[in-house]
Amino acid sequence: MAKATKKQALGRGLSALLKDPSNDIASAKDKNADKVIGNIVELDVNAIEINPFQPRTNFNEESLRELASSIKELGVIQPITVRKLNFNKYQLVSGERRFRASKSIGLETIPAYIRIANDQESLEMALVENIQRQDLDPIEIALSYQRLIDEINLTQEQMSERVGKKRSTIANYLRLLKLDPIIQTGMRDGFISMGHGRAIINIDDQSLQLDIYEQIITNKLSVRETEALVRNFQSDKPSKTSQKQKPELPKYIKKGVKDFSDYFGHKIDVKVSKNGKGNISIPFHSEEDFNRIIKLIKRAK
Repeated sequence: MAKATKKQALGRGLSALLKDPSNDIASAKDKNADKVIGNIVELDVNAIEINPFQPRTNFNEESLRELASSIKELGVIQPITVRKLNFNKYQLVSGERRFRASKSIGLETIPAYIRIANDQESLEMALVENIQRQDLDPIEIALSYQRLIDEINLTQEQMSERVGKKRSTIANYLRLLKLDPIIQTGMRDGFISMGHGRAIINIDDQSLQLDIYEQIITNKLSVRETEALVRNFQSDKPSKTSQKQKPELPKYIKKGVKDFSDYFGHKIDVKVSKNGKGNISIPFHSEEDFNRIIKLIKRAK
């Protein structure tokens, strides 16, 4: 207990040092900089501004209330990280949830690590630290990686080193940004998982992506069922030669075929003889796909 008290006292002492205009620290070379940079300092919450580079855009209110309750009971266990802007003015680098929760219960100060960085360094620190420490949704992570590429000019190899992820993992997140924006929103809102998104991205046509997305939501398809559905769309795509050779179908059948195809996730084959009789063929490509079709037929009863 005595050790913890000593740490808090040290933080308050450093806080007083930072509020002294004669000791304003603007760089690592300034007097007393070594006493502040990298140490835990108690900072006034009103002296800290939100980081515009924060990759997280959605904050769950219930989760924040739970965190606030924990902080009220135990205090801020893990300090936030800030960068110094000017005299007694700081900007968050990481720890926005802790900062928001602390303000919500009326805390006047919060423990913080102080760093000195320019805008580009702050952006990189915010993105990298949040990717590593926060439970971001897949699209937020993908956008963070894309910003590191666009604004920091990092290669996928360099990102791999900084965030401790395989290059293939980073590439898989970046591919999610090729999904239709409606599907990206669905993933952020938790309607589908990253696994669903990775399956859908194999379809280039965004209108077909949306068709598959609607079927996932409507039929509550698993990731494996979605992968089978995507394979069906890919294998059932008719070639230009087959389209030319295919005989013209009556209008009433064309409309019905589209409804069948949308429901089963296949290009349904219909053959009609001259006397008006015909047959309907529903293709399947695996046992799993066959069982998926059976489930759809049972639901329609």
